[in-house]
Amino acid sequence: MSLFDLSERAEKYRADLLDFMDTHVYPAEAVYDEQMRAAGNPHFQPPILEELKAEAKRRGLWNLFHPHPGRGPGLTNLEYAPLAEIMGRSHLASEACNCNAPDTGNMEVLELFGTEEHKKKYLEPLLDGTMASAFAMTEPGVASSDATNVELSMVRDGDEYVLNGRKWFATNALHPNCRVLIVMGKTDPQAAPHRQQSMMVVPIDAPGVTILRGLPVFGYHEREGHAEIDFADVRVPATDVLKGEGEGFAISQARLGPGRIHHCMRSIGMAERALEMMCKRAQSRVTFGKPIAENANIQDWIAESRIEIEMIRLLTLKAAHLMDTVGNKAARTEIAAIKVAAPTIALKVLDRAIQVHGAGGVTDDFPLAMAWAQLRTLRLADGPDEVHKRAIARQELGKYRSKESN
Repeated sequence: MSLFDLSERAEKYRADLLDFMDTHVYPAEAVYDEQMRAAGNPHFQPPILEELKAEAKRRGLWNLFHPHPGRGPGLTNLEYAPLAEIMGRSHLASEACNCNAPDTGNMEVLELFGTEEHKKKYLEPLLDGTMASAFAMTEPGVASSDATNVELSMVRDGDEYVLNGRKWFATNALHPNCRVLIVMGKTDPQAAPHRQQSMMVVPIDAPGVTILRGLPVFGYHEREGHAEIDFADVRVPATDVLKGEGEGFAISQARLGPGRIHHCMRSIGMAERALEMMCKRAQSRVTFGKPIAENANIQDWIAESRIEIEMIRLLTLKAAHLMDTVGNKAARTEIAAIKVAAPTIALKVLDRAIQVHGAGGVTDDFPLAMAWAQLRTLRLADGPDEVHKRAIARQELGKYRSKESN
């Protein structure tokens, strides 16, 4: 028996999810494209997606990410990993199962740090899939990879805070169902660097909140949107501060750990689909009198892709196992490692698949170009590669500093 063998319940969810993907999700992709084109609005919520959500809920494939029994099935990270990978094979599946970022992270924040009012007003609709949310942390004016740089001001005024500043890449903020933002800003510039920040719950329609634009990513306007948002004298009740003043940095670390592993699991799923498409295309396309699958360089790409996918899958499963057994803090090196490795390797596989598809690979006739844009963005989301490499290097160097001091 392998350390990473699926539990009986995880195996059942896996089988059910695979059937859902084959019978509903993959066939819905063409319908989704048609409905989006007909709408003429990149942020339209197509009916097919709501149909998929209803079917997923009917099948019990809902809130699979949620670690708390009663909110979802209460799966461990190791049990959820192969399910997230399967959902990552299609851009529709995660939202269809209410397992899409940034809602998953926001739900966990509200579960852990929200008041009873927050849970009733926002968490319950999010869990039910009738509301969407956004996470406003990144700012255009500072290097937000260092969260202590955040400049949006949150100034106390009696029983309220007044917010002023600008955010961007607030994913989901252009989703038609988005109703709430979780906003990180600076409440005390004089405090210790990691105690200056706080997080607050802010309705997206609060006076002074203005969505300036949706930011395209490699020319794509993703349906949920990456918004630039201006906050001008936005008044937020003190009761909407999460956990307490000065706890913003701690909340961000608690939120981003699970989110990073979810992203990596989905990346592996997309890499698997790209490899599948590459193999099928290579066998069906003939050049110079033979299928291109017979060319040595194509076989090298296929072999290397299989090797690399297995490597990142095992590293991701190890990270999930450590998160379950010794906690996120003890697994921080592995979490950082997969956040670098999974998108990087998935991009390599996608690039090979695009090349095998020829000119068609860079069009919207296949899902490869859009997936490439999304994965390339992931090398910056939740911290760029360089920040994670720095964290890993410091951990490694720390081992030898302690030895030299003994």
